[in-house]
Amino acid sequence: MKIVIPGGTGQVGGILRRAWSTRGHEVVVLSRHPEQLEEGVRHQVWDGRTIGPWADEIDGADVVVNLAGRTVSCRYTDANLKQMMDSRVESTRVVGEAIAQASAPPRTWLQMSTATIYAHRFDAPNDEATGIIGGDETDTPAYWEFSTRIAKRWEAEQAAATTPHTRKVALRSAMVMSPDKGGVLDVLLTMARLGLGGPVAGGDQFVSWIHEADFVRACDLLVERDDIAGPVNLAAPAPSPQRDLMRTLRKEAGMPVGLPATRWMAEIGAWALRTDTELLLKSRRVVPRRLLEAGFEFEYADWASAAHDLVGRARLRARQGDRRRRNQSHRPT
Repeated sequence: MKIVIPGGTGQVGGILRRAWSTRGHEVVVLSRHPEQLEEGVRHQVWDGRTIGPWADEIDGADVVVNLAGRTVSCRYTDANLKQMMDSRVESTRVVGEAIAQASAPPRTWLQMSTATIYAHRFDAPNDEATGIIGGDETDTPAYWEFSTRIAKRWEAEQAAATTPHTRKVALRSAMVMSPDKGGVLDVLLTMARLGLGGPVAGGDQFVSWIHEADFVRACDLLVERDDIAGPVNLAAPAPSPQRDLMRTLRKEAGMPVGLPATRWMAEIGAWALRTDTELLLKSRRVVPRRLLEAGFEFEYADWASAAHDLVGRARLRARQGDRRRRNQSHRPT
């Protein structure tokens, strides 16, 4: 297949690029700045707002997977929230325009969304049929509502696109766990190794996640299944309370101690890391009802098996990196 990935230079884009290019698919990434990517992956520059030469790549493609959007790992200032909203809505709008004008439009448009669209809750899991869309909670900071608003606008923009020959799927993705440097797991694992991976604000809040292998396999299924459209939760079937998730990660990292943190301590830590406490404190209890109904079988359905695999691979990559650096340092000049 020919697969076009707008915004495909980040962690999630890297996971899909590697998987699909290795299988021999033609993969084209759109981003704002030219980048050297994996062998077999082409790159085209776009601005994420206006139609340009990049639209020719979508004409005749089999699949478009739009991942474009400013990272949420930042301080939630007014300026950053506006960029988060604009980058998602504008890129989705222009991808829809490119598909609409294509003489040979793609069969499938997978559009990144987020599990953050659901309400902060502890009582029951959120699935696509019965889940509560967030934004009206009375027990959460008022600015958390903006994240939900972004998610709703993001999905609404895809739904409004006039693409009668292209099936549209909104990927309500939980945190995608991979051993890549700079990814979610890398941050959590660093905290665990430093002894800082204890419960935050009690640790009762649920963390929804999905292993990178299952994320790729779920996207494969959604490309293949012409009968699935609309929102689909991409999350493992067993979300974990934050305290349990970090306890398991500490065990895999060989760190017996995890210092707990109060809400105000989390605020200080988030400020130091230039991120926001919503990423730590919101209870994202999301389950993949539609994937399971479609017959999808998770390779990593529980966090214990996922963490064992991911930490082991992260440790192997670190050793390989150390070995390469030692070899380079011993090369004659």
